[in-house]
Amino acid sequence: MTLAKLQAVLVDLDGTLVDTVGDFEVALGRMLADLGLPPVGRAFIERTVGQGSEHLIRRTLAEAGGPAQAYEQAWRRYQAHYREINGRYSAVYPGVGEGLARLREGGLQLVCLTNKPVAFAAELLAVKGLDGAFAHCFGGDSFARRKPDPMPLVEACRALGTAPGQTLMVGDSRNDVLAARGAGCPVVLVSYGYNHGEPAEAAGADRVIDSLVEI
Repeated sequence: MTLAKLQAVLVDLDGTLVDTVGDFEVALGRMLADLGLPPVGRAFIERTVGQGSEHLIRRTLAEAGGPAQAYEQAWRRYQAHYREINGRYSAVYPGVGEGLARLREGGLQLVCLTNKPVAFAAELLAVKGLDGAFAHCFGGDSFARRKPDPMPLVEACRALGTAPGQTLMVGDSRNDVLAARGAGCPVVLVSYGYNHGEPAEAAGADRVIDSLVEI
């Protein structure tokens, strides 16, 4: 699909706009230390992020050898630590600012659509100076279901008043592809994201790009 046929673009956050593994590593490390547990490796975090905070915390507890019943305490500690450091140990990927500017200059509406809690997502966009590019920011707690369910994409299209078939999803993982297919949206993946440790080319997107400027 060419840009001329598009009405809007939905863009994932972690692994697509911003490399946030550093933030996750610090917040999870402090959470685990509070619980008397050892830290987890960066590679584990890269494989695990992208399906929401609940999934990340439960998987991290299991990886560190913690009891499942510690989840509520872990959640509270993680939220406190992440709120304190949000954006401090992360970096915007090359080409993101230019790519978003080009899309907006092309007359397209932009939405940030992430599984990260919306408060953290909005704050991160502001910290990195990206918030002005988006008409809306929707997070993993904005709707009843999150990606890979198509609901967030359908609801984002409804908020924009655009047709799913003319609304491009840009992400970094198979969750973005599955959600886009379910919603009837075309989908592009970036090659540099996390994708649960799998190559982006294996996720079945319409196209894989190395930078947002290639859209």
